[in-house]
Amino acid sequence: MPLRRLAALTAVVALAVPLVSSAAASESSSASAGRAEAPHGSAGVGDPYFPLDGNGGIDVRAYDVHDRYRFSEGRLSGWTAVRLTATKAISGFNLDFLLPVSRVEVDGRRVHFDQRHHELSIDAPLADGESARVVVRYSGLPGRYSYAGESNWLADDHEVVAMNQPHMAPWWFPANDHPLDRSLMRISITVPSDRQVVANGRRVQRTVRGGLATTTWQADEPMVPYLAFFAAGSFEIARGRADGRRWVVAVSKGLGTASQRVAMGLMRQTPALVHWLEGVIGTYPFRQVGGLTTSLPVGFALENQTRPTYPFMGDSPGAVRTVVHELAHQWFGDSVAIEGWRDIWLNEGWATYLEDYYTETHGGPMTDELMRDAYGDIPAGDSFWNHEVADPCPDHDACVGPIFADFVYDRGGMALSALRNRIGDRDFSTLLRRWAADRAGGNGNTDQFQALAEKVSGQDLGSFFDAWVRSPSKPADTVANGLG
Repeated sequence: MPLRRLAALTAVVALAVPLVSSAAASESSSASAGRAEAPHGSAGVGDPYFPLDGNGGIDVRAYDVHDRYRFSEGRLSGWTAVRLTATKAISGFNLDFLLPVSRVEVDGRRVHFDQRHHELSIDAPLADGESARVVVRYSGLPGRYSYAGESNWLADDHEVVAMNQPHMAPWWFPANDHPLDRSLMRISITVPSDRQVVANGRRVQRTVRGGLATTTWQADEPMVPYLAFFAAGSFEIARGRADGRRWVVAVSKGLGTASQRVAMGLMRQTPALVHWLEGVIGTYPFRQVGGLTTSLPVGFALENQTRPTYPFMGDSPGAVRTVVHELAHQWFGDSVAIEGWRDIWLNEGWATYLEDYYTETHGGPMTDELMRDAYGDIPAGDSFWNHEVADPCPDHDACVGPIFADFVYDRGGMALSALRNRIGDRDFSTLLRRWAADRAGGNGNTDQFQALAEKVSGQDLGSFFDAWVRSPSKPADTVANGLG
């Protein structure tokens, strides 16, 4: 998400609204004594930046989302089926969700739940390794809710787009909301039949009944929750096939005619840009690709898996760079997810570096030149250098801003450019490709990336990584730091 290239994050608006509700179970189950004595799964997965993100004791395998959106009210209602497996014996578990819940069923039985802020706590004993189908029913006004300083609902009377980072799922479906738990996604959205719905993956069905249309999209590969999205409104849609995969792009008709034409021209470059990235990184990790340009005032782009979303960006070279950035995230961020939010530079640094490398290979300055210019232009006392890139929010308080600060993107990209100087083009290319391939469908952190860089290059790179990503100071101008 190239926030520094476009505009400040628009989501930090309101204080969190406490949400408390509960429902008693209409049926009781005769759980075993072992289950009854088991602890409740923890309310967080253990990420210090967002302690209540994700949930301990469960592994979600699939989400089946069925939502209806009423534009005139701003109301979202529906139900989501969550297929999960207990990773230990638990007496219950949590899901991350903001909207008021009316009913929860586990394997067809209504169960007791409690809802506080964004934690939906469900009483349902599960044995270690036991699977369950959890159905949550809900209805509310997502525009009224906030979490972690984010008010993320983006909509007007004609269009809605569920896109944001690091959180988005809790505004429209209950989730185990952390990059450590990726799952299959099936998304069915009901809106008036004169509107269209675009989401991740491939469209598998559209049914019209009584003036309403339900459109279902399904992703073929698992994803982490914040990468799931949907957009509903009036769109110009183009589709085709390139390099053996289908592409779908969409542009909001809420833009003027001339702007629609420019935006569609940019979106249609997506297959060619993916082809270029494949030549640099390796095989594209998903079966579908595309993009969507909204008319809503979002102010940033986001790497939703298989279909990034963008604001209207005009036809400047910076617009193409932004598309390169979000498509690069399909490898770095989507296929290879971060282990924790402190590692966000591994997503944004690679996407930023590849923006610059695209410029280098298309008639612009070398990445090394861009890196050295930035290094020389920013004095040592500037706040740009006064942070640790590999731990951008060490106080663990209000972390949304710090993890998307300029230094995460730009120092992250500069560090990779300097690493290319330090280990040489051949080893750097091998490192890039192996990081993307070896960890595809998994997670990674800074220590693991350094270990791979050292293995590929045969060099001790501890002082290099300390200087560039672990020190709150400007790296020394030395050959060992990829400078000098």
